[in-house]
Amino acid sequence: ILAERKQLDDDVVAVKVGGQLVDLHTPVDESGGPLEVVRRSDPAALDVIRHSTSHVMAQAVKRLFPDVKLAIGPAIEDGFYYDFDVEKPFTPEDLERIQKRMAEIVKANTPFVRSEVPRDEALRAFREKGEVYKAELIEAIHDPTVSLYRQGGFTDLCRGPHVSSTGKIKAFKLLSIAGAYWRGDERNRMLQRIYGTSFPDKAALEAYLHRIEEAQKRDHRKIGRELDLFSFSDEVGPGMVLWHPKGALLRYLVEEFERREHLKRGYQMVFGPRILREELWRRSGHYDNYRENMYFTEIDEQRYGIKPMNCLSHMMIYKSQLRSYRDLPLRYFELGTVNRHEKSGVLHGLTRVREFTQDDAHILCTPEQLRGEIEGVLGFIRDVMGMFGFNFTLELSTRPEKSIGSDADWELATNALRVTLDAAGIAYEINEGDGAFYGPKIDVKLEDAIGRSWQCATIQCDFTLPERFDLTYVAADGQQKRPVMIHRVVLGSIERFIAVLIEHFAGAFPFWIAPVQVAVLTITNAQDDYARAVAERLRAAGHRVELDLRNEKIGYKIREAQLQKVPFMAILGAREQADGTVGVRRREEGDIGALPLDAFLGLLHEQGGQRTVTVA
Repeated sequence: ILAERKQLDDDVVAVKVGGQLVDLHTPVDESGGPLEVVRRSDPAALDVIRHSTSHVMAQAVKRLFPDVKLAIGPAIEDGFYYDFDVEKPFTPEDLERIQKRMAEIVKANTPFVRSEVPRDEALRAFREKGEVYKAELIEAIHDPTVSLYRQGGFTDLCRGPHVSSTGKIKAFKLLSIAGAYWRGDERNRMLQRIYGTSFPDKAALEAYLHRIEEAQKRDHRKIGRELDLFSFSDEVGPGMVLWHPKGALLRYLVEEFERREHLKRGYQMVFGPRILREELWRRSGHYDNYRENMYFTEIDEQRYGIKPMNCLSHMMIYKSQLRSYRDLPLRYFELGTVNRHEKSGVLHGLTRVREFTQDDAHILCTPEQLRGEIEGVLGFIRDVMGMFGFNFTLELSTRPEKSIGSDADWELATNALRVTLDAAGIAYEINEGDGAFYGPKIDVKLEDAIGRSWQCATIQCDFTLPERFDLTYVAADGQQKRPVMIHRVVLGSIERFIAVLIEHFAGAFPFWIAPVQVAVLTITNAQDDYARAVAERLRAAGHRVELDLRNEKIGYKIREAQLQKVPFMAILGAREQADGTVGVRRREEGDIGALPLDAFLGLLHEQGGQRTVTVA
């Protein structure tokens, strides 16, 4: 093994021994299982590279700021971070200095050296150095030994694995600074978190930085302000959305689309109250497993919970009368507004708010109908995502540590989802321990125009809540049996989905959901009456029109409409008025010439019937 290790070239980052990832200086023997080389291009190498880069960053910070105290520095999706306790907050200029010092450490090509030391010895060493956060981490470890990594004069507590030397870190960039509470608890001290990223080569890093730049241009908060779609107000409260007229119209169009699609597929519309008695939330398990995310109130000396989910009302609607197997499946659909107690630190535009609306549905069916209903939901999701131009991937999320229900019910529910996916030949990954507290789920991850992943749709299989709420139906043999419940959303949170749409299309929405479809622009005030008549014809045909009669130059009006990303402009001057035509300009193509008004209406009608989209 040692001889082979010396021959490994610079492309090798780590190895897998019996399927376990270890670094190149970990002693192994033949009993450990087969050895598999992990090269720089392998997906498994990324976390090793990024975690190693976080250690290099910590070393650089410690050299520049000797009094800093170190917390944690893991690899994360798309990069890494490290938390520091420092007297004075870091500045952008500090990031430049840290990055420069990191480059020096990388150039020195210092080996990462792993050592196993007695736990008490490590605890004493970190306490003597004043590293209180490292000491606290070690105190929580019950093993007799802990692993340390050293590069040069810098030593850190870490499980590893790491690259063999700092020189194997080829491309990295420090990105931003943020505040972070120690252990994520707002009662603890606020630390300084530095985010960065690292890639196997410079080309991959440059591609990622380009994607970040593109993401900043597409930021739904920025575009939302520019297009006057929505806002937030400290006076109203964090995480509460104020929908402006165009944003409210966009939301209405998405919701109305949802209503039509659900009715076409046999769903029934229902509505439930926003608050329900606390006793119901206790019976469902939400009180024990989810109450930190809920709001409560008191009415007539009785406690109520403001709903974070819609399932309880739907079960009570089901229970309102005796059900037969002939009635099933029942598919209840509600655009239900819910409230969740999110911490201030995680609120982010429309993607994480405290009040939002879900396209929530609950399907109650017999066990024999379960697979067919899951297949139907998967087909529904596929159709809708195709209309918006999204590719997607699937994850099967299994039982979490904090959950309710019997092992047998969880096994039945998980197998139902797994067998349906396998039978359909749909690829998916297993996401261990990330199911809902009442059942496993299929999570749908959308891929947007610049390759980012977004969690929206989900399908959850539940044998537990029908049991807790004593839901029954009369079977063909006259016996009372228990239905199965599928919890599902297609778009998920409407707010979050609109944020995804804004960023996916960069605000240039497809014609059928554009809040303003046509801007009618006059060249002079002499065309005002003609413009009003044109706008009236367009509106009568069902199109959404904005009329611009301002006494401004036509070039300015066109630029304004273009910045507002309006799909069509109808430009009216003296010639168009005389001929009964409109000068047509398209968002993507520019001027396409003058058209008779009826021909323009035909073009718009054709556009309105299209449900396939072009992404900006």
